[in-house]
Amino acid sequence: MSEKSLTQPLAGRVAVVTGASSGIGGAAAEHLAGLGARVAVLARRADRLAELVARIEKSGGTALALAADVTDPAAVRSAAGRVADELGTADLLLNNAGVMLPAPVEERAAEQWQHQIDLNVSGLMHVIGAFTPQLVRAAAERGVADLVNTSSVAAQNVFPNFAVYSGTKAYVTHLSRHLRVELGPKDVRVSAVEPGIVGTELQSHVTDEGARQWLEGTRETVEWLAPQDVAETVGFLAALPPRVNLQQVTIMPTRQTG
Repeated sequence: MSEKSLTQPLAGRVAVVTGASSGIGGAAAEHLAGLGARVAVLARRADRLAELVARIEKSGGTALALAADVTDPAAVRSAAGRVADELGTADLLLNNAGVMLPAPVEERAAEQWQHQIDLNVSGLMHVIGAFTPQLVRAAAERGVADLVNTSSVAAQNVFPNFAVYSGTKAYVTHLSRHLRVELGPKDVRVSAVEPGIVGTELQSHVTDEGARQWLEGTRETVEWLAPQDVAETVGFLAALPPRVNLQQVTIMPTRQTG
């Protein structure tokens, strides 16, 4: 085995990362580029993407910034076309864009409910719809492609006031299982990654006081995951032999019990 295959196991691959302007997405984009992949980074904030691309290129990687909102299906389809034209056929997709807005259901925060559904469910599907043809084509040509969806431990566990967010993430996990059965025979591996508490911008979006207090309280007893922890897991999944598909990976802070 060559030294390059050990240090850059994703050389020659084309990765797409959504929600790439911060947190898990940004860390994953840099990590995948470091493993040798050409990376397309997709998010709404063009300035953040430009900074990310600059960091990747400074480290010797190749990256393409795609300023787009995943809730806009036309924008996502256009982004998919640019990836194919400018980097090549995508064979690794990290579907990571999402938002977390917990609140008691009795508050009837309908706008927050809809925002979570639009981004965490509909946005996810827009991206899957736009890029699956490329993943299938790449798998036929190269023998493997990867669709990795960022879910959450909330898909499995119960947290007061997180009902809508947890419901969207349960959708992501169960959808991933079904897609694995559908796409696996075409050599497209599908994985759901379910992190526990990760230190990202998600917490700063929380407006419900009870949820904010609970999250802050966990900091006193739990060392939260870092985005890099999840990024390295995604890189591990993509670097596995083509015959191996980890369909669901739950990543917890050591001291988080729920």
